[in-house]
Amino acid sequence: MRTNADRNWDMLERALAAESSGKSPRLFSSRKTLFGIPSSLDQELASLEESPLKPEDAHSTDSKNASEAARSKRPSESTRKPALVRHTIDPVFDTDSRVLLLGTMPSPKSRETGFYYGHPQNRFWKVMAALFDEKLPVTNDEKRDLALRHGIALWDVLAECTIEGASDGSIADCVPNDIGSLFARAPIEAVFCTGAKAAELYTKHCEVQTHLACTRLPSTSPANAAKSLEQLVEDYRAILPYCL
Repeated sequence: MRTNADRNWDMLERALAAESSGKSPRLFSSRKTLFGIPSSLDQELASLEESPLKPEDAHSTDSKNASEAARSKRPSESTRKPALVRHTIDPVFDTDSRVLLLGTMPSPKSRETGFYYGHPQNRFWKVMAALFDEKLPVTNDEKRDLALRHGIALWDVLAECTIEGASDGSIADCVPNDIGSLFARAPIEAVFCTGAKAAELYTKHCEVQTHLACTRLPSTSPANAAKSLEQLVEDYRAILPYCL
């Protein structure tokens, strides 16, 4: 006959088996069960303690640490200061120039190349080539020739400003170019500004001299990702009635 003690031992064995299988909450505060039998949780903890870090885990940790270190060395936006920039590229025009295209200020890449819209990802010259069904100009001379053959003059609204990189939004301390003087040397009939900031600055600083309102065109900068090349070409068709 089974005694109460026998039944108690059976209950304890079942409880230990359930804990070891993970089907029961932990019953003991020790890392080992009453009889030294490790529970399922004990086994998992032991395997974690004994297993070394996997190579891929170490690589991931190293990459994360390297990325965080690089970010810590990168200057924050709040600590970067705009620089004073002066316009150094001569305007492009001749006695046949009827339409004037104005930007704000040459970008760092344009100043480096010495010509307008010089960044390789700027789509201005792709738009011009598409409008006139011509080969894409590569050199500064080819770009100048394309513009002049079609009655296009090129310049920028500002002669000087402080600016952070090529960010129009950071422009301050503006000194405008003498756009009015160009009207005395070329038969300009229309002014188009290649971007919102150029149009804003032209209206504020130059229209009083030229007595001619500008038409705003979308920027061809790579920053204007909302516009595809096809859309830009369509928008720039507005200059064609004034072109040769």
